[in-house]
Amino acid sequence: MSISPTSGHPGIHPHPHPIGYGGAARSGRYGQAIAGLLLGLWLSGCESIGSKPAANGSATQGAAQPSVVSTSTILTDLTAQIAENEIQLTGILKPGTDPHVYEPVPADSRELEKASLILYNGYNLEPGIINLMNATGVKARKVAVGEVVSPLQLDKGQRETVPDPHVWGNVKNVMQMVGAIRDALIDLSPDDRDRFTQNAAQLTAQLEELDQWITQQIQTIPPEKRRLVTTHDAFQYYARAYNLDIIGTLIGISTEEQPSAQTVQRLVESVKSAQVPAIFAETTINPALIKTVAQEAGVKLAPRSLYSDSIGAPGSDGESYIKMMVANTRTIVEALGGKVAPFQPSRTPQNAPQKER
Repeated sequence: MSISPTSGHPGIHPHPHPIGYGGAARSGRYGQAIAGLLLGLWLSGCESIGSKPAANGSATQGAAQPSVVSTSTILTDLTAQIAENEIQLTGILKPGTDPHVYEPVPADSRELEKASLILYNGYNLEPGIINLMNATGVKARKVAVGEVVSPLQLDKGQRETVPDPHVWGNVKNVMQMVGAIRDALIDLSPDDRDRFTQNAAQLTAQLEELDQWITQQIQTIPPEKRRLVTTHDAFQYYARAYNLDIIGTLIGISTEEQPSAQTVQRLVESVKSAQVPAIFAETTINPALIKTVAQEAGVKLAPRSLYSDSIGAPGSDGESYIKMMVANTRTIVEALGGKVAPFQPSRTPQNAPQKER
């Protein structure tokens, strides 16, 4: 499979869609009395429901926090780090969910319609959610965060290429994504510019440390063993950034694909020829076929699966983007014969509370 970077940076794509509101006014003293009662109850609750702290620490009465919806778990984590507690953040995908094949539910449509800002990866990572955004009356600004990165192009055959959406594999790309999220949040809530800017700077500094750490760990793998075989083609950015060779994958960039018997056999032969010590399953994909490849090729399946399209569940070793990248690097390095030193960042950004659905 051949890949190549495109030129240029697509950038951020806002697409506002206004929504119309229907309803008829009712008259009469009885209706006015009920309306007045409800209004009074609503006003009395404004301070405690959805109030947003002001810059000086006091509550800004009646100022509800802006609603932000993110699609992938990676974006949800990054946004939480930057926004802290200044927004109401709802992540559509839960940890461990495969964005390629996710089918939206009615609750997703409701969240999208209520949002002021929608952050999605783009490059068709989450086709079901993208189709829903475009089909419903969504008034929110929509930002394709992953598309600030100039993508690698994957060859699909017959002279057709598609952009690879797995941009977060290169930590330097995520630094760009952090900047895009910061700018979108500042546009949404200018009063919080300083906090968003500071949090983004702290996160970027930690990402710089992570990028350097991954490079150092991969270099401990013997050069002839720096070869990667995974279930689907989600690690091209990682391999290019950190000097690994992709020997092959069972399926392409989308997990919707179903490998043929010929594809499986070709991968078995490639693994045998490359003499890799181990190949890797992924947390969001059934490992049965990659286990078959390992058995037929006579190689080890790494004892831990890689996080590919989603971070891990709370409490797991991949519960954030940074922890996911650390866990993946540890798994790869140890399985391929290297030695891993602990990742010890000098900063630890805080997570923002996320809305449970």
